[in-house]
Amino acid sequence: MAIPLKSHKDIQKMSVANKIVAKTLNYLEKEVHPGMSLLEINAMGEDFILSHNAKPAFKGLYGFPAGVCTSVNQVIIHGIPTNYKVQEGDILGLDIGSNINGWFGDAAITIGVGKISKKDEELIACSKDTLYHGIDFIKAGMRFKELSYELERFILSQGFVPLRSFCGHGLGRKPHEEPEIPNYLEGPNPKQGPKIKNGMVFCLEPMICQKESEAKILKDKWSVTSTDGLRGSHYEHAVAIINNKAEILSVE
Repeated sequence: MAIPLKSHKDIQKMSVANKIVAKTLNYLEKEVHPGMSLLEINAMGEDFILSHNAKPAFKGLYGFPAGVCTSVNQVIIHGIPTNYKVQEGDILGLDIGSNINGWFGDAAITIGVGKISKKDEELIACSKDTLYHGIDFIKAGMRFKELSYELERFILSQGFVPLRSFCGHGLGRKPHEEPEIPNYLEGPNPKQGPKIKNGMVFCLEPMICQKESEAKILKDKWSVTSTDGLRGSHYEHAVAIINNKAEILSVE
């Protein structure tokens, strides 16, 4: 496994791409309200990215038809924008990528539409809290499997389970680079596999299910749910390893 290392200049360029993603997510979070269609939300996100001299990185990526993944309620990731109008009480995952001068940014949030249930608040908090816990946990020299194990431990401690078969990933000149970073330990031993090093840039993205971890891809061939059919949540940041710790790139 060859995990690319980025120079200080590379990371500065990636920071620009990721700040645009953060600005777009913050903009959409403020603007989304009941009655808006997913297609409207996607168009707003794409236009905002383009207005910042970047390209919506997901549009056309592997054949995905839009610039914003809009994942409603039971859909945890990769939801395709449609004519569906979000309603009071829905939860909505927004996952966005940008490309500026050949460098990629990537981040995601899950938001409530209007007033949501306490259970949904806890579900969203689990993905967000897991993300920030994982970022704080990272130290250069530890293994990626140790990070995955800690993410899983934290999710389980909150009464939820991680979605399987999908994972965080490296980021750089490509939207997905090595390594893959599951939110759960694969295999029995966290003390094996590649180590985290200064200069690595990658995305952590906890994807949270309520009861069952197994993923189900819907008929549109993109939308991913849990086999339990219950609501899920998703949060993501891009981080760079600088001075032996993780610094978030996808913030304004």
